[in-house]
Amino acid sequence: MAWQFWIDRGGTFTDIVARRPDGGILSHKLLSENPEHYRDAAIQGIRSLLEVPAEAEIPSEVIRAVKMGTTVATNALLERKGEPTVLAITKGFHDALRIAYQNRPHLFTRRIELPELLYGSVIEIEERMSAQGEVLRPLDPEHARAALQGAYEAGIRSLAIVLLHGYRYPEHEREVAALAREIGFTQVSVSHEVSPLMKLVSRGDTTVVDAYLSPILRRYVDQVAGHLGAARLMFMQSNGGLTDARLFQGKDSILSGPAGGIVGAVRTAAMGGFEKIITFDMGGTSTDVAHYDGEYERAFETLVAGVRMRAPMMQIHTVAAGGGSILHFDGAKYRVGPDSAGAKPGPACYRRGGPLAVTDCNVMLGRIVPAFFPKVFGPNADEPLDAEVVRAKFTALTEEIKSATGDTRAPEEVAQGFRMIAVENMANAIKKISTQRGYDVTEYTLCCFGGAGGQHACDIADTLGMTKIFLHPLAGVLSAYGMGLADVRALRERAVERVLDDALMPELDSALDELAGGAREESAAQDIAASHIRVHKRVHLRYQGTDSALIVEHGTRAEIVARFETAHRQRYGFVMPEKPFIVEALSVEAVGATDTIEDPELEAGTGEAKPTATTQMYAGGAWAETPVFQREDLSPGAVIDGPAVIIEPTSTTVVEPGWRAKLTRRDHLVLDRVVPLERAVAVGTQVDPVMLEGFNNLFMSIAEQMGSTLENT
Repeated sequence: MAWQFWIDRGGTFTDIVARRPDGGILSHKLLSENPEHYRDAAIQGIRSLLEVPAEAEIPSEVIRAVKMGTTVATNALLERKGEPTVLAITKGFHDALRIAYQNRPHLFTRRIELPELLYGSVIEIEERMSAQGEVLRPLDPEHARAALQGAYEAGIRSLAIVLLHGYRYPEHEREVAALAREIGFTQVSVSHEVSPLMKLVSRGDTTVVDAYLSPILRRYVDQVAGHLGAARLMFMQSNGGLTDARLFQGKDSILSGPAGGIVGAVRTAAMGGFEKIITFDMGGTSTDVAHYDGEYERAFETLVAGVRMRAPMMQIHTVAAGGGSILHFDGAKYRVGPDSAGAKPGPACYRRGGPLAVTDCNVMLGRIVPAFFPKVFGPNADEPLDAEVVRAKFTALTEEIKSATGDTRAPEEVAQGFRMIAVENMANAIKKISTQRGYDVTEYTLCCFGGAGGQHACDIADTLGMTKIFLHPLAGVLSAYGMGLADVRALRERAVERVLDDALMPELDSALDELAGGAREESAAQDIAASHIRVHKRVHLRYQGTDSALIVEHGTRAEIVARFETAHRQRYGFVMPEKPFIVEALSVEAVGATDTIEDPELEAGTGEAKPTATTQMYAGGAWAETPVFQREDLSPGAVIDGPAVIIEPTSTTVVEPGWRAKLTRRDHLVLDRVVPLERAVAVGTQVDPVMLEGFNNLFMSIAEQMGSTLENT
């Protein structure tokens, strides 16, 4: 047995989990950007764990597999730093993707700021197919060749081909693609291969994204592979499945890292006995949340960085609130983010001259103890967090606030105010994927992970009325751990757009079988035994006259309708039995099982929990002497009542007053609210004066608005 490395390259930190040949687990965390010390964080992490010097080659023969999630393509999309791309589209539709659906993202904004286009130029192709497959205008290959040659000579090597109705009738797209490859284009993305579904705009945008990002991704993949020799390299896709590095495409990379976190959360929570969870992944740059109740939720049409995409992705909601989210005071109010200090310069405490950020709030409030934090900061990457500069900056900010508003809050109260704004932002993100979609969030367990998650878990749960929190021993690097727990997944889709009736059912069965065959072949080509491949067949169904399809498992016509109506009633609160059903599309997912890992059950311990140290922590509106525990010193059965701080190698967990932490036989940390929230507020154990003042101001504002409305009426 050889080494395995599971890696999540995030915006601020790169997390690495290694499985040794003897089955033991190691974890490592380092800054994603640290050019003074290494070129690539993932490769550096592998070197560190294998103890290979920087100038020596990595011995690939001792590595069985490297499984990665990366934000390389995501950042290129957000920053518009992808490959120069040309769009080839049917003549007459030059501006179709620019015009798009003419959505108004903000109804009362008079000046609409359109997102920057990903393609730099457009080629109009002389051709036209009808929706029924009739050739209205034959393809002119000579005209197409000349136009493509002109783009190639202008230095463009990436091409997106999007022809009208090409998803159903791809002959013309195939011919144009063949011409482009003859000319020498190195990246040719064709819409019927990238997104074989109707809707020209979202299909076109997805194809452009693939052409725009795939070359960037390919260069990064080649760079990593170049250091690993013959070792197997796999990447996490946005749909939550692994794929061979050679098959990894730009359109499937947008949620590569966060998807690993969802897989890790679901698998580890199931080991702990929790099947209904809200995943809460707070990193350095952003927070990702998702809902799980027995099945991964996916979105097949999404809007990412102003670009519509039709590609299966985990249903993840992201909010710009992470440990690196920058604190702002504009002379009247506090604001957190959306901009981030990232890894360079990072928050003020990172010793790189960075601005105050959410991490600094936790340092200021004693929720992060620098003495127990990794010493990876400063010019030589060997110093602890700088608490002194944090206190100095918050003191200066407090004076600025006092000068501007007359407010006399202490520095710790200012820090707590900013921190609670971040908590509200993150709680609102959870509401979007739970309560706003018909789920009672109080019935769920908050599965908390990410380097900064444990510092805010109790406050998030209290804001949402949740009473149970689950933290895995590798919570700080759970997205990386999820890469090792993930299966190989291959998805296939096909547009249908037909009324669901008995006559259509044999056609659906045949089409699903054909898609399943292709998905099985892709999985088998990645060394997955046929007996380890499971196939899921799904139908995308909607009411006639609507455009919101719901995805349900395939079955008999009656079963499909019943599943759809149950889902529609849960999502929207009603059904329309008089309406015909439209099968918009079909999808098939082949799941190839990989190595299974189970958290071992430990022997029962004494249950004692002895603190390593104490610290001054600000909680409930006051400073209190708070015990600090090392998780590695705790034995199964240990119980810790808040307030307390639990230190781990890759994260810190804060147990708030009114909460109790218990370590289980599987080394899982489970937090329960033992003092009901209503009582906690009544007796003053959890009241935060800044938050209370915020609530009072909110209620007063609502009352004033209601009074004004009544007066006008």
